Amino acid sequence: MKKILLTVILSLISSMAMANGRPVVAVLEFKNETSAPWWQNGVGRELSDMLSNELLGTGAFKVVERKKLDAVLTEQDLGASGRVAKGSAAKMGKVTGAQYLITGSVASFESSGSKGGGFSFKGVSLGGKKSTVSMGIDIRVINSTTGEVEYARTVEATAKSGGMSIGLHKNGFGGALGGEKKTPTGKAIRAVLIEATDYLACVMVDQDSCMKEYRNKERNRRNKTKSAVSLD
Repeated sequence: MKKILLTVILSLISSMAMANGRPVVAVLEFKNETSAPWWQNGVGRELSDMLSNELLGTGAFKVVERKKLDAVLTEQDLGASGRVAKGSAAKMGKVTGAQYLITGSVASFESSGSKGGGFSFKGVSLGGKKSTVSMGIDIRVINSTTGEVEYARTVEATAKSGGMSIGLHKNGFGGALGGEKKTPTGKAIRAVLIEATDYLACVMVDQDSCMKEYRNKERNRRNKTKSAVSLD
């Protein structure tokens, strides 16, 4: 009887720990599978940073900075060398490991538009060009222990700009994506990252009625893709 009671208590404690815990994830650098004109050196890192920020914003995940891990390990090695005061040295074995690695790639990108009247002055564009951007990203969640892909999803978005819209080409995303914040490309990027974040929070944390919503979304996406071509 005591063994059974102990087993039940341990099971409850374990369940509570899992319920209170947040998945620890690391977002790897994005890859590009398209000829997107805005892709250049640094964009892959910026997209991974943006997705990391969105994941942190949900409050549902702990995010490990994988690209800064080398600096952390170097600091720990310095502390272990004895050249740093004991009280201030970084402790060995205190790096939080990621349970899941999240990979992303830009799988599709299309841009179309027409030019009209308009002008640009000091980084501010007024109207002139109507454009439509469609893009898709592939997201995978890999169990860092087993190497198994546990979750995967393709997220697509379309964004448009009108002739009299105002596009600010300063103080955008920053870095290689600077200037894209108010453009259709920037809007599409942000939309797919937010949708990917919502999906990951649903399947990895919430696991409630949202699961049905995303199954329906995926079914609709696949049906729309198939309806665009003739299949034998």
